[in-house]
Amino acid sequence: MPVPDEHGKHKRSLLREQAYVSIRDAIIDGTLGPGEKLRDPELEQWLGISRTPIREALARLEAAGLVHTVPGRSTVVSTIERKAILDAQTVAADMHALAARVAVPLMDKSDFAELVSANKDFAEALSAGDAAAAIRADDAFHGVVVTASQNSLIPAVLEQVTPVLRRLEFLRFSSLSGRQSIAQHKKIIDYCRKGDAEAAAEATRQNWETLTLLIEHLDD
Repeated sequence: MPVPDEHGKHKRSLLREQAYVSIRDAIIDGTLGPGEKLRDPELEQWLGISRTPIREALARLEAAGLVHTVPGRSTVVSTIERKAILDAQTVAADMHALAARVAVPLMDKSDFAELVSANKDFAEALSAGDAAAAIRADDAFHGVVVTASQNSLIPAVLEQVTPVLRRLEFLRFSSLSGRQSIAQHKKIIDYCRKGDAEAAAEATRQNWETLTLLIEHLDD
């Protein structure tokens, strides 16, 4: 077969993913705050990679609503806008509820064990005051159900809408209010074990809608 002209495709893809994750996480934890200008030379120095994967990562971050680019001028970290958060929360809640509804009839003991383990990690992260680890554990928890749904479109949609919610989740998991999710997760696990897809879907939706209180205080 003819060899494609593009060289190092996978390496560049990996660098782009690493750049995306690093910048995304810095925005989520507040290291890069709203309105912060993201300059290529500074990003190159920080990440130790070239401009091309950085620009590709920034394009992806813009699609996710975390940065805003003015062509020919600058790229800045987006502000936390109430409507954008509400829109993202609605879609995320619906997608996770759909995943639960589809997944429950397909789940087995290994899935339930993964849910229990992820929720344990989540609780430990909250007790340690590690919001970043709590987000990773929360991702792992909900990821079990999304994977079990066997619907490839659900994670694709969630990849689009979830990043903009992460800054609020970081704030929530940095406070005592985040501990409410431990019990909510246990309720979801219980419904999954019972094979009650509708109850699991509704409990999952309610879990994602707990961000509402933080959203309501965005304008305070």
